[in-house]
Amino acid sequence: MNIACSLKRYITLCLAVSGLNVSAQEDKLQMVEGPFQPSEESLKQYKYPEWFRDAKFGIWAHWGPQAVPRQGDWYARNMYLQGSRQNKYHVEHYGHPSKFGYKDIVALWKAGKWDPEKLMKLYKRVGAKYFVSMASHHDNFFLYNSKRNPFNAVNMGPKKDVVALWQQAAKKEGLRFGVSEHTGASYRWFQSSHASDTSGPMKGIPYDGTDTKFAALYHQKINGVNPYKPGQWFEISDELKRDWYYNVKELVDTYHPDLLYSDAPFNWKTVSYSMLANLYNGNIRHNGGKLQAIYNAKDGDSKGMYVEDLERSVKDTGNRVPWQTDTSIGDWFYREGQKNKTATEILQMLVDIVSKNGNLLLNIVQTPEGDIDPEILNTLEEIAAWTQVNGEGIYGSRPWKIWGEKPADAPVVTFEKYNNEGKVKYSAGDIRFTVKGNTLYAFALGIPTSDLKINSLGKKSQYAVKEIASVKLLGSKEKIQWKQLDNALIVTQPSDLPAWQVIGFRIEFKK
Repeated sequence: MNIACSLKRYITLCLAVSGLNVSAQEDKLQMVEGPFQPSEESLKQYKYPEWFRDAKFGIWAHWGPQAVPRQGDWYARNMYLQGSRQNKYHVEHYGHPSKFGYKDIVALWKAGKWDPEKLMKLYKRVGAKYFVSMASHHDNFFLYNSKRNPFNAVNMGPKKDVVALWQQAAKKEGLRFGVSEHTGASYRWFQSSHASDTSGPMKGIPYDGTDTKFAALYHQKINGVNPYKPGQWFEISDELKRDWYYNVKELVDTYHPDLLYSDAPFNWKTVSYSMLANLYNGNIRHNGGKLQAIYNAKDGDSKGMYVEDLERSVKDTGNRVPWQTDTSIGDWFYREGQKNKTATEILQMLVDIVSKNGNLLLNIVQTPEGDIDPEILNTLEEIAAWTQVNGEGIYGSRPWKIWGEKPADAPVVTFEKYNNEGKVKYSAGDIRFTVKGNTLYAFALGIPTSDLKINSLGKKSQYAVKEIASVKLLGSKEKIQWKQLDNALIVTQPSDLPAWQVIGFRIEFKK
């Protein structure tokens, strides 16, 4: 479908949605009926599904038309911010955003090398137990067959239902499937498209976002918002909150995901509660009466209603209920020359997070064509080799009495909900524990250069450890030498070390 046809369809839709909004101000939000009501009291009845607690590791495709310029995250907004790195790139390579805007970038996204089934086979072998497809980013472009937004991947760009194809591939490989939506911030985030240059030869010439023909993509202008300064993205009108609600409802009612991730706080009261109740009730109906849904949001205290998500950050202690860190192997969208995480850095994060009752969701950066750079492929192969041997201490495990130990000289890193991952440094003195049944696993987050001392496993430890029967190094046939003293377990430095840097020990106790 071309843009003209899409716009005609959008105008018709606007009339329908307008009528819906008027009546909705008088009536409750439409939602799937079921045991959950749109209230905190009702949603606190939620129970975390065991599949998520067992899974521990998911892979995310944070991928869409913003990858096209190969200039990293937030391109759709920053290309309209005069003088920014991405604006300079855009003007040089595409032209001024009054003439060649983001809608024209969307048209360039063809995803010609994308093979979801091939990638899903790889991700399963790497060790992912669930897969998440981005459904919409802050650019307000939907990667699925939406009846509410004509700017979607079926009508434009690759002209494929990206979410549906990812879902089919995940189900074929036996992975749980999730979707992420990032549109709650888009109403204010994309206000940059409604501005114009403030200096230079193009001063005062409106960018293409001011053209109301494209309001389905760029939204309407919100008066009083300065597009050149980060705003309070989620402070929007009730009407726009309702628009977001019905966008999310369309997504989950159509694809019935096992997981929904919102790149947003959970603070819109009745609207947020209704969205979550609709998700849970629809999931119960879709799964024959059993609730299997996970919802991720970015508030510190979920009050038991959903799973808290941290962005590029890790907790500094264990957590009573399951949680999740989302991060990326590189930038969020493809960027030339980006610095990627190593396999060791990813595995250190994974073990640390799992020991504290969390899951790791890792974005694997795709090119605009849909394939993956060789460097990232090599990293994924390293992770696959590790999980095939050490996964027994990860998947299906639970936190032990203590999450781990730190070196005495470890720097203090203040916990932050966003972007503290680069401040946390791991070493062989960092020990993390998981437990499965009667078996304890102890992971050293670096290669020991001398005998390994684990204080928590002493005979007279405050954690009342039973007498140890055996210690084995995962991935090695070497007979490990060890002794359990009153104050610590001492493991003689192994001579036959595996190829990886994060090493795991299986510890059995005498009955």
